[in-house]
Amino acid sequence: MELRYTPDEIQFRDEVRAFFRTAQPAHIRRKMELGQRLAKEDIVDWQRILNAKGWAVPSWPVEWGGTGWGPVKTYIFKEEMQLAPAPDPLGFNVSMVGPVLIAFGSEAQKKHFLPKVANCDYWFCQGFSEPGAGSDLASLRTAAKRDGDHYIVNGQKIWTSRAQHADWMFCLVRTKTEGKPQTGISYLLIDVKTPGLTIRPIYTIDGEHHFNEVFFDNVKVPAENLVGEENKGWSYAKYLLGNERLGIARVGASKYRLQRAKQLAAGVYIGDIPLSETERFREKVAAVEVELKALEITQMRVVANSVHLPPGAPDPTSSILKLKGTELQQATTEILMEVAGPDAMIREQEHLWGTATEPSIGPEWTTTAAADYFYTRASSIYGGSNEIQKNVIAKRILEL
Repeated sequence: MELRYTPDEIQFRDEVRAFFRTAQPAHIRRKMELGQRLAKEDIVDWQRILNAKGWAVPSWPVEWGGTGWGPVKTYIFKEEMQLAPAPDPLGFNVSMVGPVLIAFGSEAQKKHFLPKVANCDYWFCQGFSEPGAGSDLASLRTAAKRDGDHYIVNGQKIWTSRAQHADWMFCLVRTKTEGKPQTGISYLLIDVKTPGLTIRPIYTIDGEHHFNEVFFDNVKVPAENLVGEENKGWSYAKYLLGNERLGIARVGASKYRLQRAKQLAAGVYIGDIPLSETERFREKVAAVEVELKALEITQMRVVANSVHLPPGAPDPTSSILKLKGTELQQATTEILMEVAGPDAMIREQEHLWGTATEPSIGPEWTTTAAADYFYTRASSIYGGSNEIQKNVIAKRILEL
């Protein structure tokens, strides 16, 4: 198999690269370069710029706003976005709930939700994990009981990313208790403003508000918000998670982070020698570069092979991308934090609970290095923990 771009694909890459260079607002580009957290408005504004261009949902069918690019051009688009760097469109919308609705939703659901999902008029969050039901998701207990034209939902979700920004949640609920756990799960769309739904923040080690607990106390959800068939939600969740794991690898983001670490290390001195010229730093960077190149080739093989799979069919190889991709995200943030040195621990901002920190004594970019390092510790857990991915690889690829 030959893994190289055609002249047409190279021309397309140049077009995409030029668009990201000229269309991205300067203040968003600055935040991306410094690794600063984006506000909700930044993400929404950028996604609407992409949507106006027709590029917000490239992998969707053309009839719902997709581009018709195919897997190779879609891969090029995503990699160039991460290399720019520019924000990804909201993953919960574009890569998760949107594809599930396209594949399994009713026509009424598609017509109502998909245009709003593509334009970020609705911000979705993901209601999957629960206390005691994370990687073992089939053991979830949040219950939805049918009551006429509604479901009554009771239970709790946890680690719900960005729920504080959300308008809607796509949620796995238990609608049947007998039989195998997987056969009693359904997929509901829930308006987070519904009475009885409470969101509480979880502050993480980086001092930020990424995650939340969500509580359901007799939350009334219209039955028309059931996606597909009752008790078929496990199949829809597996379909969604296959899409999520392909994106979690983030090869382009790791490449950008490593390039930036090498550039910054050239200006950091150990005595009279730039850090970038020290033997230990060069060896560490080279080792990560080798693994990153291997992952990139693996991802290109997955992309090339995807044209031979039935539409929507999950590729177990995505577990390899998730496993190694998240490990390299952790490795590259570790290198950046080492380049920042002690300055990485001094953050020039107020923590969300109102306690001011000391102002940074180093360059502006160092203020996010430690936070990024700490945050990416979670990347090997979310989207299906890496331990679970090893089981998938052993069973479905190696047939052990």
